Amino acid sequence: MSMKVIEHIEVGSGGAAEIEFTSISGDYTDLMILLSAQSSNSGTSVDNVFIEFNGSGSGYSNRYLIGTGSAVASDPQTDGFFAQVGEALTNAFANTSVYIPNYTSGVAKSYSSDSVSEYNGTAARQAIVAGLWTGTAAITSIKLYVISPYDFVQYSSATLYGITAGSDGTTTVS
Repeated sequence: MSMKVIEHIEVGSGGAAEIEFTSISGDYTDLMILLSAQSSNSGTSVDNVFIEFNGSGSGYSNRYLIGTGSAVASDPQTDGFFAQVGEALTNAFANTSVYIPNYTSGVAKSYSSDSVSEYNGTAARQAIVAGLWTGTAAITSIKLYVISPYDFVQYSSATLYGITAGSDGTTTVS
């Protein structure tokens, strides 16, 4: 397999309501996103982050498992939840990876993610999510967002990678 950076987006001053990758070609087998982000919310310890494929806000389901170091939670949901990010008072960025296999197939699309966020040394939260989008069209755009009225703060960033399957089972990064 080979892995190639398709696009890197870094949020500028003033923040951004969303991070969006558009015009994603069908040249790869799978997609992966690495996200380093923080929310502008100053009222809670974390904010949920959602994913949206091809501009569709419906047809999502997921199951998450979240651990805080002292408690654990797991529930099914019917939205595009995939991660949690720290809020502005923590001064810490959360890190997440999202894997989207077979994104050009004509069937429903699955995604999985793992993330970690910390509250400036006082606590940490880890999450894994397995999700499904029922859309059958090839994924050509991906939007990441926190719930309004909050934004991703400056220096939040996301990198989209295209992964091409190889016949020999090895991975090379280019």
